[in-house]
Amino acid sequence: MLDLQCEMPEYNPPSQEIRAILEKYKTVAVVGLSPKPERDSHKVAKYLKENRYRIVPVNPGQKEILGEKCYPNLKAIPFPIDVVDIFRRPEAIPPV
Repeated sequence: MLDLQCEMPEYNPPSQEIRAILEKYKTVAVVGLSPKPERDSHKVAKYLKENRYRIVPVNPGQKEILGEKCYPNLKAIPFPIDVVDIFRRPEAIPPV
């Protein structure tokens, strides 16, 4: 049996906290955004864009997704980001 430890325990904020975040912040970097419509990252980003959020794709292997310029990493984005939504395996995420 595997004993997997997570440095950051799963945390689902209360609905009111999520609502407050979504009402206040409008620019969302989507790390690991896939160009494939069947992937969750694509579905979430598309939903956000359709609901007037500014999405910023972060995917070093793509030039554009959902009509938006892709950036290879967060440091390459030349403007402020409000929220970072990560669609990557934990071991693929560098320290912040």
